[in-house]
Amino acid sequence: MKLFIRDHASIMIFFVSQLLLISFLYWLDGPNHLSTLLYTMLLSSSLFLIFLAYRYVRYRSVYRRLSHPLQVMDDSVLGEGDVPLEEALNDLLRSQYQHYQYQLHEYERKQWNQVTFTTQWVHQMKTPLSVIQLILQNKKNLDVNSLQEEVDRIRRGLEIVLYTARLEVFDRDFHVEPVPLRSLSQHVIHENKRFFIQNHVYPEVTVTEEAVVESDAKWLEFVLNQLVTNAVKYSSGFGKKVTLHSYTRGQNWVLEVKDQGVGIPKQDLRRVFDPYYTGENGRIVSESTGMGLYLVQEVCHKLGHGIEMDSQVGEGTTVRLLFFRAN
Repeated sequence: MKLFIRDHASIMIFFVSQLLLISFLYWLDGPNHLSTLLYTMLLSSSLFLIFLAYRYVRYRSVYRRLSHPLQVMDDSVLGEGDVPLEEALNDLLRSQYQHYQYQLHEYERKQWNQVTFTTQWVHQMKTPLSVIQLILQNKKNLDVNSLQEEVDRIRRGLEIVLYTARLEVFDRDFHVEPVPLRSLSQHVIHENKRFFIQNHVYPEVTVTEEAVVESDAKWLEFVLNQLVTNAVKYSSGFGKKVTLHSYTRGQNWVLEVKDQGVGIPKQDLRRVFDPYYTGENGRIVSESTGMGLYLVQEVCHKLGHGIEMDSQVGEGTTVRLLFFRAN
């Protein structure tokens, strides 16, 4: 009732003001119409009270819902209302509740993914740490190359964790500029040269100088680094080669990363971009987290780049980055 009175206070004030104005006009006309004035005021007041009573009965359930706080979130979603205002209120609350449920589930999914990835990564980092400890115990025959290999493995794992966290604030952490694909490819190859040597894989860069695209250099370097390290990991062996090649498709540039590795089984190809999915090849490479290609796809999507993948078991895998030109 209190909420109803507060909601209609302006109407009540307007009605009383109107009565006073009419009374003033009657008074200016003389006292001859006093009975008519009283009758008019009584009739108007009665009709107004009937209108208020009707409004209260009609919208009582709405004011009752608005006057009492919710005990649980599900109480906000009720059945269909009897009046247009209640139906509109139900629709609003229902849409808000669905939006709230979506955001809650999305947050829970991200939190679960983060916990799963962190736990998986910590377990995988135990292996290089154990190897480093064994190497350091043998001080007389310290194998620096093996030590550096394990340090690089930890560095790559830390990079995945860092960029996974940065992806949540991507909108505040990117800058679009012209990026020469050839110099970027050469830089990525140089940064991973030890990884190439350790796995007996040889790089080949056939990216043209004219291949310049609009992108974020830091994020694009991360994407290319993930594709190159994946290509090297699954091409490990003598005489294998990883090729970085550029060409045009229509008016757009395509950067292709092609390896001669084990290839991806057909049943795994459609799921390689899913988070934490490692497939059959994940059993071959112990440090596979199933997050690399997922992050690559997410970054490409946020940057507006396309990504394609083809693979044949025993022949290798080809990943193409498509840089679409804005209209």
